[in-house]
Amino acid sequence: MSKRQGYTDTPTIPGQTWKVHDIDRPYAPVVTPGGDAAPITPPPSDATVLFDGDLSGWVSNKDGGPAGWRVEDGVMEVVPGTGNICTRAELGDGQFHLEFAEPEVVKGEGQGRGNSGVFLMSGYEVQVLDSYENPTYADGQAAALYGLFPPLVNACRPPGVWQSYDILWVGPRFDGDTVTRPATITVLQNGVAVHHALTLPSRPGHRGVFPYQPHPPTGPLMLQDHGDLVRFRNIWFRPFGEYS
Repeated sequence: MSKRQGYTDTPTIPGQTWKVHDIDRPYAPVVTPGGDAAPITPPPSDATVLFDGDLSGWVSNKDGGPAGWRVEDGVMEVVPGTGNICTRAELGDGQFHLEFAEPEVVKGEGQGRGNSGVFLMSGYEVQVLDSYENPTYADGQAAALYGLFPPLVNACRPPGVWQSYDILWVGPRFDGDTVTRPATITVLQNGVAVHHALTLPSRPGHRGVFPYQPHPPTGPLMLQDHGDLVRFRNIWFRPFGEYS
C-alpha cells in the first residue's frame, strides 16, 4: 500500500476531532457493490434531464460560454484545461442521479488519479475519484463530502467500469447572514448508502474550514475539470415536492 496521504497542519473540522484531510483519519471500509457495472437508470417521468448526450444545457463556469467538454455516444468526457461546467438550470432540494466512469488507463495515485467532483449549487462537493485500491486522505476519497466527511464505506468499482451516484440534497437556508437550516445530504454510490441524512457543518473545501455564505435556495449543478479524463452520462434531477 502507498504511503498515507494527508496533512497535520490544517484546522479541525467543526463538530469533529479530525483535522481537514487528516493524515491519521481511518480509511472507509471496502464494500463490493452488487453486479458488475452500474446500469443506466432511466429518468422518472417528473425528472428534469440534465444530460443525455446533449451539452446545450451546460455552460463553462469560467465565462458562461459553451461547455468545452467532449461528447460522444451519449457520454461526456472532461477535456483538461477547459474548466468546470455547470447547468443552465437552477436546481434546489431534490434527487440528483448521475453515472460516471474513471479512466480505464490508470495514471497517478491518490488525488492525482481520476479526480473530478459533483458540486451541488456549485459549492458543495461530493468527490469523484478513482478510489479503487487507491488510498488517499479519508475525507478526499470517492463519495466524500470533500474536506468534511469520508463516506461510510468505499463502494467503488474498478477503473473503466460505470458507477452511479444518487444524491438526496436539502440545501441550506438563510435569514440575512444567519444560517437557519444547514444543508443535509444522503448519498448512494452504486446502490450502497455512503452518507445518510448527514448535516454539513460548513461548506466543503481544500485544506480549510469554509463557513456558510448566504445564497439563494437554488443554484446550478457543477462538474469539475481536475485534469483527468473522467466520463459522465445519464444525469437527471427531480424535486422532492410536498406531502399532501
